Amino acid sequence: MYSHILVPTDGSPLSRAAIKAAVALARSLGARITGVFASPAPTPILFRNHLPAGYATPRENEALIAKAAAAHLQVIQKAADAAGVPCTCVTVKSDFPADAILAEAKRRKCDLIVMASHGRRGIKGLLLGSETQKVLAQAKIPVLIHR
Repeated sequence: MYSHILVPTDGSPLSRAAIKAAVALARSLGARITGVFASPAPTPILFRNHLPAGYATPRENEALIAKAAAAHLQVIQKAADAAGVPCTCVTVKSDFPADAILAEAKRRKCDLIVMASHGRRGIKGLLLGSETQKVLAQAKIPVLIHR
């Protein structure tokens, strides 16, 4: 049915639950997994042409992002290894996570995306947006939403 599952993560407890479900599904289907963490580029934030107190250089910011990405992707890798599921993990740089997720699914020829939904509704959903909703609206392959 499905042979290559893309599993994006943001490191949240909901993402960890989706990872468990994706790994169990992959194991039952004999599929492989690609874990994805979409990170912003390490750019400084300016306020009225001034750097804020406690400013981290782009290099320091990049190191923090890389550390977070490695920690979040390690959750996917460990779950896949424990279940005997082939797994590759990647970090992609993008200010638009949904676009990065969809591009990576296409690039790696995935046939299913399994991801969490934070379930934001109302004004909060309108203001914060939903990366899951954006993926659902634009995906050309099936998307399984885990809550």
